[in-house]
Amino acid sequence: MKKILALSLALLMIITCFAACGGTKTAKVKIIDINLTEEDYAFGVDKNQPELLTKVNEFVDKIKKDGTFDTICDKYFGDGEPTAVKSAAEDASKDQLVVATNAQFAPFEYKEGDSFYGIDMEIAKLLADYLGKELVIKDMEFDAVCLTVGQHKCDIAMAGLTVNAEREEYVTFSTSYYKANQKLIVKGDDTTFDACKTTDDVVAILKGLDKTTKIGYQNGTTGGLYVEGDAEWGFDGYDVEGKGYGSGSLAVQDLINGNIKYVIIDSDPAKFIVDAINEVA
Repeated sequence: MKKILALSLALLMIITCFAACGGTKTAKVKIIDINLTEEDYAFGVDKNQPELLTKVNEFVDKIKKDGTFDTICDKYFGDGEPTAVKSAAEDASKDQLVVATNAQFAPFEYKEGDSFYGIDMEIAKLLADYLGKELVIKDMEFDAVCLTVGQHKCDIAMAGLTVNAEREEYVTFSTSYYKANQKLIVKGDDTTFDACKTTDDVVAILKGLDKTTKIGYQNGTTGGLYVEGDAEWGFDGYDVEGKGYGSGSLAVQDLINGNIKYVIIDSDPAKFIVDAINEVA
């Protein structure tokens, strides 16, 4: 499938390493197909640029109404062909849109070579064109994305961002453009959650765990807040040992290696990672 071929280099390296080590069927992973949360993704705009926020909201409304957004999503969830997005060099003398992202979050943002791909990155290119600006993409750790915009070093954060009060301290969120949720990844032979039918069923099992259970997540993401607990988000957290990683794919690799028991990450990146690993396992 095209969407499987269009993965980030980091994920491809993990897959290659796994295959080279003679991976077996017992190393396959699976997603428990039950939503643990319901979230809204939006873009985080520099608080000092209210005019940009207005334009971004106009643009989001436009691409959702005219079908452009659905066409982009089809490139990653259907049979469409992902489009490479190039970043210009940052130059203060030029009229540029500077985007902060974390390119380890397929299908929303990832890299192959020096090109960016993903739903957010294709929207970023169209947004820059809509504004009549040159696009600059700055790739950084996820934790730094909103902070960098809050420091006025970038114009907008486009990184699969869930709207929440903590991030609103740094950015002003645009109109929501995507509904997301968290899901649980387990080893392929793990039957613990197989009988679960509802979110409450999964939560009941997670609440029964203790500190001997390690659950991985990507640093700075909703998954981490969900595992560790966060009052502002309404997450109680669990009595487990949470372990953060630089990307969801690294967390799943550690799950395969037996160093953690489960992984909780956003559902679409989870599907990309799991599908890719199971293709070669």
